[in-house]
Amino acid sequence: MWRNLFSFPNPVNEVSARLVAGGVVVLAAVTLIFDLRWLAVAIAYGFLARVATGPTLSPLGQLVTRVVTPLLPVAAKPVPGPPKRFAQGMGAVITTTAAVLWAGFGLATAGKVLIGLVIVAAVLESVFAFCIGCKVFALLMRANLIPESVCEQCNDIRAPRSQPLAS
Repeated sequence: MWRNLFSFPNPVNEVSARLVAGGVVVLAAVTLIFDLRWLAVAIAYGFLARVATGPTLSPLGQLVTRVVTPLLPVAAKPVPGPPKRFAQGMGAVITTTAAVLWAGFGLATAGKVLIGLVIVAAVLESVFAFCIGCKVFALLMRANLIPESVCEQCNDIRAPRSQPLAS
């Protein structure tokens, strides 16, 4: 049971990933506009949950994968999971740091700057399908800092995939 819970889908539906990123944009913008440091904590939780379990323990991930994506008249677009998990990890580090600085230590400016960076990355993913974390992952693989065994599909993560999506 635990092994299934703490797993990440591979491949990932890029449509769902982009929709989750769009949700992050909205949540992060609301956080900044209304000065809601508690929401920064919730955003950090979402990233941590998605790194650990994919969409399973993420409220935003569940909403997107179970409700929003199935309603859309677009075909699933499978992409390798490890780069997306790495990107979620980058988001987790940034948003957790933002939440700790802002909510924990009262360093609002530092926390807001980090949330702003998350907005930039999430806009790039949701609007332009440009995943910063995926690009960093690819660079680390090319530099042999991430072994090929982590993602054999990732020799060229830009190549289209034709395999079915994991459920």
